[in-house]
Amino acid sequence: MTKQTFLQGAIILIVAGMITRFMGFINRIVVARLMGEEGIGLYMMALPTLFLVMTLTQLGLPVAISKRVAEADAANDQAKVKKIVVISLMITFISSIVFTIVMAVGAPYIASTLLTDSRAMLPILAISPIIPITAIAAVLRGYFQGKQNMKPQSYAQVIEQLVRITCVAFFVNLLLPYGIEYAAAGAMISVIIGEFISLMYMIYTFKRKKTLRLRHRFFSYLKSSKNVVRELLSIALPSMGSRMIGSISNFLEPILVVQSLAIAGVASAVATKQYGELTGYVMPLLFLPTFITHSLAVALVPSIAEAEAKKNIALIHYRIHQSIRISFASGGISTVVLSIFAVQLLTYMYGTGDASHYLVLMAPFFLLHYIQSPLQAALQALDLAKPAMWNSLFGVALKSVVLVILASNPNFGIMGAAIGLCTGVVLVTLLHLTVLRKVIGYSIPFLDICKMIVLLAFTWLFGSFLKRIYETMEPHVILFLSVLVILGAIYIILLFALKFITKDELRQIPFFNKKK
Repeated sequence: MTKQTFLQGAIILIVAGMITRFMGFINRIVVARLMGEEGIGLYMMALPTLFLVMTLTQLGLPVAISKRVAEADAANDQAKVKKIVVISLMITFISSIVFTIVMAVGAPYIASTLLTDSRAMLPILAISPIIPITAIAAVLRGYFQGKQNMKPQSYAQVIEQLVRITCVAFFVNLLLPYGIEYAAAGAMISVIIGEFISLMYMIYTFKRKKTLRLRHRFFSYLKSSKNVVRELLSIALPSMGSRMIGSISNFLEPILVVQSLAIAGVASAVATKQYGELTGYVMPLLFLPTFITHSLAVALVPSIAEAEAKKNIALIHYRIHQSIRISFASGGISTVVLSIFAVQLLTYMYGTGDASHYLVLMAPFFLLHYIQSPLQAALQALDLAKPAMWNSLFGVALKSVVLVILASNPNFGIMGAAIGLCTGVVLVTLLHLTVLRKVIGYSIPFLDICKMIVLLAFTWLFGSFLKRIYETMEPHVILFLSVLVILGAIYIILLFALKFITKDELRQIPFFNKKK
């Protein structure tokens, strides 16, 4: 099986992430144009329920499988690798059947009572068969990650989006005459078909490599795998806990914000508008670089697990530092652009710059969010998933307290909610760093902290200079994009000058390696 280095695997995932995000954006445009606001509303109502059930079904196993397979592979223990896959498939198969039934039976109650729109029942029922598909796919994804082969899941992501885009228009148009809820169900069917085809590709890849014969002695492996179950769940359950904390926080957040703003005397319609600006305009821009940091996090787990199995502490430190350095590099330019050009970006994208003050406040703090995913992945890879979960819980608790206190104060209002979100980000990241320092003695080198400050400072100066030039000219989107391209080029030069990207790392990228 083809095995990639940490950086090669991360780059493959990053490229796949860019492609799928672009295709996902096209898919959203198609769905929105075909179904309108009401249809999109029903479609989006069903998705949070699906995501919650998928989180419960997978039990955090993909991360655990990746970690344990990488360890077993490093020890050349293929029998243990097989046990990990067999046990994981059995657990996810049982949980997926249970939760699919629960979701289907509970659909009327979820739609009518919790979502207050009985029409949401049909999309929920339509999407429920996807649960077993994603459960099996999660196991295979964790297996390939553990083998440090990121190509199968990357190709599968692209295939899934291609199939979904191809099918969505057909099914929505086919079912739209029966009602908007049927059209939303049609959109869900296209999602299921996309996931199913991508799963078939991963199964084909798995069988073609012929590294494991799952049918051979299947049940004997089940009987002798108590230790493997314990090892998997020691990571899986805390990982699921972290995701559940995030899901519950996302569920409670709008309730806390709206109620706090009501205490501050903000009218309901105004509160909805302000929260929409914060979560609909600002947050997507702040989360823009996260597909890079998430890719690094996925590739980091098996890489650190392998290094830990070989007792190579120096390599563990290097991998963590490498992921932080690259995450910071990807987030640094985003932070500067969002801070300096907040009004212009929001105006060109949404037609209004009203939310720019939220963006200017939050962008610097979200620099810590960009290194948070790799830090959490490092903790999970080092069997520290439980401390990572507690860190997430403390972050959510502090965020909620600060949010309620400040947002209910008329002097802060919705800005208090923004401060609360930033507080949670800062605390979780610092707690992750504290745990790593305590357990393995890792800390970000002081010299590199200085380099980070210099990088941001020079980029900020160049950005401010380009903004002054831009403001003397006739505003135009092409001119604005040109300014961003120039600033991006300057930023890349600074990255190499300050050695945020090294020649050795460039040589790991096939394109640059061929040029040598």
